[in-house]
Amino acid sequence: MSLITFLVEDNPTIRDNLIPAMEDLVNASIVGFAETEAEAARWLSAHADEWHLAVVDLFLKEGSGLGVLASCRQRKALQRVVVLTNYATTDIRERCLKLGADAVFDKSNELDAFLEFCNQNRPSSFAAL
Repeated sequence: MSLITFLVEDNPTIRDNLIPAMEDLVNASIVGFAETEAEAARWLSAHADEWHLAVVDLFLKEGSGLGVLASCRQRKALQRVVVLTNYATTDIRERCLKLGADAVFDKSNELDAFLEFCNQNRPSSFAAL
């Protein structure tokens, strides 16, 4: 079974590289993406039963990934929200975790850890959504 994933990323180059990597390395099925906080919040709410993983960048075209985290705090216990950012400072990590992120990864040097997290949270370890 695929890891049903929604991306919140406004950089097309990053999306164009991340999507095939996730499809190949973690059997992810990317069901959509948003470039703004509002788009992400709407999609995650409207499709509350249709995703396993949300991957969220912090800096978006409008709004921020912090707002996305806050908007999906009421997700199902087995759904995961991960921050993937270039700004994974200690303070940012703490703030994201307080807002409900399951993990925070730096795009520049923690991609292997991010992919491992995805593999460890595959649907086989999920109960039905």
